Parts: sequence; structure tokens; C-alpha cells
Amino acid sequence: MALTLASAAALLREHHLLREIIQGDMWTDDASRIDAADVPFEAITYDTRKVAEGTLLCCKGRFKAEYLDDIDAKGLQAYMAETDYSSVTRAPGLIVNDSRKAMSLLSAEFYGRPQDELTLIGITGTKGKTTTAYFTQAMLGAISGGRAALFSSVDNCLDGRTYVESDLTTPESMDAFRMMREAVDNGMRYLVMEVSSQAYKVDRVYGLDFDAAAFLNISPDHISPIEHPTFEDYLYCKRQLIAHTKSLVLGADCAHADLLREDAALAGVPVVTFATDQSVSEVATADFLATADPEAPSRYVFSKRGTTLGACGLTMEGEFNAANAAAAIALIDSVGGTVGEPAFEALAQVRISGRMEHFEAGNIVAYVDYAHNYVSSKTLSEFVLDKYRDRDPRIVVVTGSVGDKAIDRREGIIRGVEPYADRIILTSEDTVKERMIDILHEMQGYVTNPQVSTSIELDRAKAIEEAVADARAHADRLTVLLIIGKGEEQWIKVDGRHAPYEGDGHVIRRLLGIGEPASR
Repeated sequence: MALTLASAAALLREHHLLREIIQGDMWTDDASRIDAADVPFEAITYDTRKVAEGTLLCCKGRFKAEYLDDIDAKGLQAYMAETDYSSVTRAPGLIVNDSRKAMSLLSAEFYGRPQDELTLIGITGTKGKTTTAYFTQAMLGAISGGRAALFSSVDNCLDGRTYVESDLTTPESMDAFRMMREAVDNGMRYLVMEVSSQAYKVDRVYGLDFDAAAFLNISPDHISPIEHPTFEDYLYCKRQLIAHTKSLVLGADCAHADLLREDAALAGVPVVTFATDQSVSEVATADFLATADPEAPSRYVFSKRGTTLGACGLTMEGEFNAANAAAAIALIDSVGGTVGEPAFEALAQVRISGRMEHFEAGNIVAYVDYAHNYVSSKTLSEFVLDKYRDRDPRIVVVTGSVGDKAIDRREGIIRGVEPYADRIILTSEDTVKERMIDILHEMQGYVTNPQVSTSIELDRAKAIEEAVADARAHADRLTVLLIIGKGEEQWIKVDGRHAPYEGDGHVIRRLLGIGEPASR
């Protein structure tokens, strides 16, 4: 059914969001008093620059009345807002209690509720969301003839084969429903999406229910005045996913697992668990298990409650990625998918630019990874130390931390790498208002081990060049370079604007003389 002012008002009233409808001097609860209340909207947007004839404008966030200057001349049909703007537009306004929740509901209806035509899989956790999402989409694609879409922090894929760089881990609600409609129109049957804590904090997924969801793990992250003021708030936001799924896949050794199980029990949501055979707790009771093959590094046998499902090698190294694969298998099983040979063949081929990218040349091994907090940087450091332990490696880390937000990461990254690093080169990451040099000096102050040398090089490409030069100056010994934080991104945000950047992986390939991989 097409969205009209009348149907929009009814929907918002049903969800206790509508305060009243205002047009000029008329304040009413009755949409039929508004002219053309039953005329369908031709477009919906939250950007005043995109308003055209027949548009419903959703005014969200720090919206200002001056944004509506001359808006009637563009053909605005109606607006939705928490504030009355009748002084600057003749269009009727749906005045609501919460514009973000309202926008999500209205967007879903405008695009014909595409979520009802998809099997939705959501994935949350502090680390591993992207890898698990790619694993899940690849296997679902293999068993459905390529009809699996993806929303991730790296790429979005709406046709099962074309990947386009994404802007947010979880899209703004209106964008998400627009992309879901495109995915459905492209013949997609499944949608796998990362669900961030911010998605629930600012209602990007309000009104959306999942057929299955994974809660991978939890540790402090995104703690700042503009994100989550406390870890409790961060965890609380992530926990909202549990009440909005039909089944939950839970890391067997996830922190606060008891609380998450209680959430699931209160919501009547069944729980299955996943783990690896190297996990330190609850392995025996995990429903889905990844067991390392002692004869073949990076090869794992996957089982469900003791019954072998299959085996494959993973191009994504590390036990943590085996756990992500087990979670993906559990998710597919939860929505009725058959994880057989085609799925395992697809799983074995998954590569993600900027995630555990591995390069070798002479005495240099380099990993480019998105590790950007305490847990991920510590896990990566431990992995490379264990893998190359018998070669007594030097470890050189190139890292930084974002400005203005996630301030807990600055100390966390240093704590994660310092016990393993011989040298830490601090360099630029994204920032809006904070000076990057101040952030890097702060991080340098967290280094307490006198055996770990530190330096600052604001130019990220030059910082990587410095790391490579350091390795070449110690040619008698293996040096492992950990270039972390940016992943595949080929831009750095400077003063809030994207500045072109070669990309960590491209810099390493150039410096080590390694050719670029074939395009996806």
C-alpha cells in the first residue's frame, strides 16, 4: 500500500509517536482535515537538498528551520519532525515524539516493507562482525544461487555479486530500507547485516526484526561523550538485538553470557552457542564447534553437537576467524540453510580487504588489519607472536586512534600491543576537531615499557615506509609489521573531510614489490 499522509499518521499513532498534525493555524488529530491526505508520496528523504514534488521530508537530528527556506517551491508535500515548522512552510507537518523512530517506520512503509520478503540475519559484537557477515553471506550465496545481500562496515552488496564501499556499519534507517527494496527487486532472498551498538542507540533498526542474530563477544569500546558514556550503555544497546530476533547465536565464552541468556529467556528466544576447540571455557557444551586440524594450519573441522558438518581451510588466519566461521555456520543452520560442500567451498575462498591481509618479502612479514581497540590489537599481537615464535620475531606496530570519539581506544591499543612490540610508530587516523598530534602524544604517554621504542610520523604512508626501513635495517632477523586501524580504507578523515590516501595494503605492496590482487 502506498504511503500517504493519512496512512503515515495512522502508523505513527499506532506506535504512540504522533503528537498532532499541524498545517498553518490548524492543529488536528484527524488527517482527513488535511487536503490531499490520501495522495501517495512520490519520494521520501531526510535531505532537504533532495526534496522534489510530492516528497515527505523527515527532519531528524540537529535540524534547523532555515533548512526549509524556499522548500515549498520545491514541491514539499509534508514533513515529519519533533518541532512545528509551520512558520516556514505551508506543507502539513506530522509532529512526533521521536523523529528517528518515526523515520524508520515511515521508511519501511514507503518502500513496501522489503524486510518481509527477506530472511534477515543480524550480527553484533565488539570484534568479528565484518568477517562473520562475509562468511555468512558467502555461504548463503553458495546455497541459494547467489541470492544473498550484505550490509557491512566495509561494503554493501545488493545483488549478490557487486560490492560498493559503505559509509556506516549499519546504514541510516531510510537508506537501509531503500537498499533492502533494491535487494528484493534484484531477486535477493537473504540479507546479512552488521548491527552496531549505535544502530540501537540512534534507532537505525527501529521496528526491524531478524530471523536469526549472532552476539559474538563483548568488551569495552566506543566509550566517549558522543557515543556511549559507559560500558554499561554500550552493552545495553547491543543487547537490544536479542529481543528483536527469532533465534540467537551466542559465543560460548562471551563475557556477560549469563545476562544475555536471561535476555533471551525473557524474550522467548532460543539460544545456540559456538566456540573453537582452543577456547578456554564451555567448549564441551558449545552447539557448533570449530576444531583445528593439527596436520594443516588454518584448516578446521566444523561440527554441530558432535556431528561433523564439513571441513575447510580458511584464508582468514587465526582462531578468532575460525570462531567467526562457526558463528556463521550456526546462523545459516538457524534459518534452515544446509551447510554442505558448496558452503564450505565458498567459506574457504573468503578474503576481506584490510582484514588479516598477509604479505611476505624476505625477512619481512606484514599484516594489514582493522584492529582498532584493546581486544583486537591484543588478539592480533598474540596470534603473530605464536605463529612465528620459533623464528624469534621483532614486532613493529604502526597505529593511531580516531579523534573526537572512542577515546578509550587510545590507551587500549597501546595496552594491547605493548607487551609484544619492539617498536610502535604512531600515525594519523580519522579526526574532526581534535588535533591528531595531541592524540598521538597521549598514546605515546601510555607506553611504559622502556624496551619499546616509540616515534610519531603524521604522514601514514611515511610511517609505513619507516616501519619497512626498520625491518630492512634488521635483515638478520624476521620482522613482523602490524599495520592496524584503517584496514582497506583509501581515505583519512582530516578536519572532518575525507582526504585521499593510498591505503595501507597498497602502500605495503608498493614497498615490498608485491603486485595488486585481481579485482573481486
